[in-house]
Amino acid sequence: MGRLIVIEGLDGAGKRTLATSLEAALGGRVTRLAFPRYGESVHADLVREGLHGRLGGFGQEVYGMAMLYALDRHGAAASIRAALSAVDVVLLDRYVASNAAFGAARLHQDARGEFVDWVRALEIDRLGLPVPDAQLLLRVPVEVAASRAEHRSRTESNRERDTWESDAALQSRVAAVYEALAKDDWLSPWHVVDGTSTTDYQALAALLTR
Repeated sequence: MGRLIVIEGLDGAGKRTLATSLEAALGGRVTRLAFPRYGESVHADLVREGLHGRLGGFGQEVYGMAMLYALDRHGAAASIRAALSAVDVVLLDRYVASNAAFGAARLHQDARGEFVDWVRALEIDRLGLPVPDAQLLLRVPVEVAASRAEHRSRTESNRERDTWESDAALQSRVAAVYEALAKDDWLSPWHVVDGTSTTDYQALAALLTR
């Protein structure tokens, strides 16, 4: 059985870059998946519309948007399980903790609040999503993440910043929730990676797979 490893962090933190480097360091058989699955899942595409203000007031509904994120992952659950049976590592860019962190931050709650408990009950207990073996928090200052996200929106097609990415106060609260989730080892062990310094990916890969 393979290991399920999740990369979490702010918008613009560099999760995709970390995933690429970590995949190379892991070697062997690795499957990567990123959430939301834009262009593959109707729930993910509805998420995109909500984030860009094209679902009316629904995009402001915290529990409603969280349900769309959860259903997108539920639609991929069978594929994740199949991959775990076939490869050594399944590497995810965002997972359940993203829903917990962003929703709690939008409601001005912390990592031990009602919303985080609700996400766990929904995605893990009710929808039965696989529990990660390890989670990585890619830590970068909010200002750095925002600058990277803005640069990405200028240089990549179809990567216009959404309403959450553009909300600096929200991103700051999300960062605080992530830090607390990592401290609590929410769902599984967490490891913090400094996104502003050089990372020893071989050492990190060895830590995650031992």
